[in-house]
Amino acid sequence: MTSTMRKFVAARLSPEGAFGLHLTAGVLLLVLAAAVFAGLAEDVVTADRITVLDLHIAQWFRAHATPAVTRAMRFITNWHDTLGVSLMALLLAAYFYVKRARHWLLAVIVSVPGGMLLNVLLKDVFQRTRPSLHDPLVTLSTYSFPSGHTAGATVLYGVLACYLVVQRSWRLRAAAVAGACAMVALVGLSRIYLGAHFLSDVLAAIAEGVTWLAICITAISTLRRRHAARPEQ
Repeated sequence: MTSTMRKFVAARLSPEGAFGLHLTAGVLLLVLAAAVFAGLAEDVVTADRITVLDLHIAQWFRAHATPAVTRAMRFITNWHDTLGVSLMALLLAAYFYVKRARHWLLAVIVSVPGGMLLNVLLKDVFQRTRPSLHDPLVTLSTYSFPSGHTAGATVLYGVLACYLVVQRSWRLRAAAVAGACAMVALVGLSRIYLGAHFLSDVLAAIAEGVTWLAICITAISTLRRRHAARPEQ
């Protein structure tokens, strides 16, 4: 390996600098999540084996639904509709504004509405119909792939987790990541349980949300580092 190459690799793995480890990690996460989404999309378009699993899981949940669980799932899913996610994003943005965390404020403003818009565009591209079940718990006429509720939750809780992860306490970091994953999983489960989405819709939405979040957080983190590196005037 030449000296120039060694310097390049060292710079990409350095935690310091505007184009250091954060950019490398962001690009790797972006590529991985995008690859997962592409694989799921191909399987859905070609009616691969995952579509059979989708139907079996949807039918199983419908057959085992109970009133108490249905109420809980409706609460979770209604909490994370477009209005709910928007209101929570506004509250988070207000918190960042009060804390004068302008780069995190920018992250919320760009990532959450942008992720919702991206989801709408993807639905129109794939135009997958909703699950068709006997005596469905919910009936929707919009497209199914990928899940908008799950994508919105992934981006929203992802931003919050990223903010908390940069704090010093490792307990807070672990709790933030675990909490974000749990909330996204609950939202996705509620959509499958209610028959609004297939499993592949939910998995694709998570991959979509992570991809978009990787773009936003990496770009804004790079912007923040470049701004911090500028000499004071």
